[in-house]
Amino acid sequence: MDAPEIAYENREFLNSNEGRTLRILAEILEPDHRFKNYDIKNTVVFFGSARIPSRENAGRSPETAGLQSLSGYYEAARELAGLITQWGMENGRQKLFICSGGGPGIMEAANRGAHEAKGKSIGLNIHLPMEQHPNPFISQELNFQFHYFFTRKLWFAFYAKALCIFPGGFGTLDEFMELLTLIQTRKVKAVPIVVFGSDYWKEIINFDALVKYGTISPEDMDLFRFADTPQEAFAFLKANITVNGS
Repeated sequence: MDAPEIAYENREFLNSNEGRTLRILAEILEPDHRFKNYDIKNTVVFFGSARIPSRENAGRSPETAGLQSLSGYYEAARELAGLITQWGMENGRQKLFICSGGGPGIMEAANRGAHEAKGKSIGLNIHLPMEQHPNPFISQELNFQFHYFFTRKLWFAFYAKALCIFPGGFGTLDEFMELLTLIQTRKVKAVPIVVFGSDYWKEIINFDALVKYGTISPEDMDLFRFADTPQEAFAFLKANITVNGS
């Protein structure tokens, strides 16, 4: 008689409803092991649209034709990520890591900027119906793939020392508002938040109306800072980021 399969090697069980708890734990424990192995303690997280193209790719396909006017945000994210990465290098050792959602658009721009600055960067990708592929600028050893949104969001927040919110759609709004709520309600420690592109964001969200109607407090507006150039955003982050030592 053949020996029975060990439970933790039984893929049918692991992919069943009963194995869901183990799959969730795997998306917590495996990244935790890898982050510790590579001494990741400080990240700057970039959120933004997967659809925004680089200047060289803007208009090359029907999907990007209508987004050409937003390509400047790709280049700004790329430049800002490079500035942060260079600043995060200390005596040849990197202490501050760019972290993105791992896909195209603004996510690619952030990883690209870090790569061009000769630093490592993180990509927290996720399985989606439209199949989001990892961008080529993520450091291979820090390239993650998630199934569950909530475990992915855990790792966005866990080591974050700052957030950079670039123009985006539903996903960016979800990420921005969830973390802003956690900071507002003091469920997580406050970190500097840059909301990049004041014209875009003030059209998308009427923050002043939220204050006017009393659904947020006036001091809640101090939880983030608008910026419109990489240099402005970098100066604010440099003055407010606290990097944990080793």
